[in-house]
Amino acid sequence: MPANSSALAKLVIEEAARLGMTVGTAESCTGGLVCAALTDVSGSSAAVRGGVVSYAAEVKQALLGVDHAVCSTAGLGVVSGICARQMSQGARLALQCDVAVSTTGIAGPTGAEPGKPVGTVWFAVSSVHGTHSVRRLLSGDRAEVRAQAVRVALSLLLEHLRFVDSRISN
Repeated sequence: MPANSSALAKLVIEEAARLGMTVGTAESCTGGLVCAALTDVSGSSAAVRGGVVSYAAEVKQALLGVDHAVCSTAGLGVVSGICARQMSQGARLALQCDVAVSTTGIAGPTGAEPGKPVGTVWFAVSSVHGTHSVRRLLSGDRAEVRAQAVRVALSLLLEHLRFVDSRISN
């Protein structure tokens, strides 16, 4: 799999277009960088519906339907798997797309919490075939964490599209 986000984004667009599927994003710590990587690809309008940058908890709740209790419960919060899953599910609904990816985390250099050091990022991908989340601990400064998060999000989106393709083909 390509290591740079441009090549990954191109593969996502090609796969989504080939499948006749649309994609969207719900982003917090990446601040729209995943959607920007996708829309940097010529012809991306064939597959990209849009993205929601939901940096504040209130925006996650109002636009993406993230449960207030998730955002306010100690041990969960906005940097959690359940928040990432609800963000991706909410993006699918809000953007009316087939597959959505979400990012929520702590890019640093501040913001660390007990059990959630700087570099903690949760990702989720959602489609009618299911929603799953993964946690990654990324390293580097703020820009490096965000760049790595974009690559992880695009990789997960591509993997999910390929999973959907295998489900359709069988």
